[in-house]
Amino acid sequence: MQLMQAVSEFLSGYFSTNDRSTKTKIAYHSDLEQFGKFAGTELALQSVSAVLIENWAAHMRIKGYAPASMRRKIVVLKVFCSYWLRRGELSESPFWRVRLSLGRIEQLPRALTQIEMQNLLAQAGRGCAVTDVPRKGSVLAKAPRTIASLQSYRALRNLALVDLLFATGMRVGEASSLNIEDFGVAELTFRIRGKGGRHRLAFVVDKQSVQIQSRHLEVRSRLTYQCNALFVNASGHRLSTQGMANIISQFQRDAGIERHITPHMLRHTVATLLLRNGVDIRVVQEFLGHASIATTQRYTHVAKEHLIGVLRKHHPSLKLRA
Repeated sequence: MQLMQAVSEFLSGYFSTNDRSTKTKIAYHSDLEQFGKFAGTELALQSVSAVLIENWAAHMRIKGYAPASMRRKIVVLKVFCSYWLRRGELSESPFWRVRLSLGRIEQLPRALTQIEMQNLLAQAGRGCAVTDVPRKGSVLAKAPRTIASLQSYRALRNLALVDLLFATGMRVGEASSLNIEDFGVAELTFRIRGKGGRHRLAFVVDKQSVQIQSRHLEVRSRLTYQCNALFVNASGHRLSTQGMANIISQFQRDAGIERHITPHMLRHTVATLLLRNGVDIRVVQEFLGHASIATTQRYTHVAKEHLIGVLRKHHPSLKLRA
């Protein structure tokens, strides 16, 4: 079997039994196609060797790929080889002889400061007219009493989106995938189709968030669109992840926040603040939907930096030695 034929059959066979997002499928297709072009389209699947894989890694390093990108591509190729090993097309995996050092990944989560998060929420609330409600002691969120136009609905939708991303820590792709029926009003939970096919529940515990999400669901349910997405765009179709990113960017600019803010930074922010407030890391892992505690532990570095900064300012030994 030729390599590119194996790639094609893998993509159709693997994803028929493994629930993965569209983004993941695109990444697998792109990474395996890239490897195929490097190896040669006429290469036989059985000719994929440890040397070839190591040469590909060296090629990516020369091209300036980041360690995280290289690691992802190598993992995809490893899954591909394991797939054909289980089906008997490969007698052994070439990865059994691969020796790679892809470099350390030092990319720590980028979180907003508490002031930036407050300003972002306040800006989201300004787009909705009339009733001011205190949020967490400092931020004002506003909910409309009536929906006179789609423009006023979009203002409520945008507020609900920002509030939801921060309240639940869900990924932007997970928010985009939500349907109307995924919000359980009685239980105050969102049913999330998570990364890697892992489903979980997100709980809304803040009274203000409950009001915003309930109001948005009420108004959204009145819109007669064929699409059942919870968040819809002006055309009545599912609001995309890029559309959500654009909403966050606009709020960032309107709030006068200088640095660029992505939806994922809201996830990082709530995780960091939870750890700073003393929440057990296992609870944060469950909250974020991480399969491995190692992924959650990235946030402890940020929390430790905050702890050290506070100690350097307020530790009692500083006064004793003055």
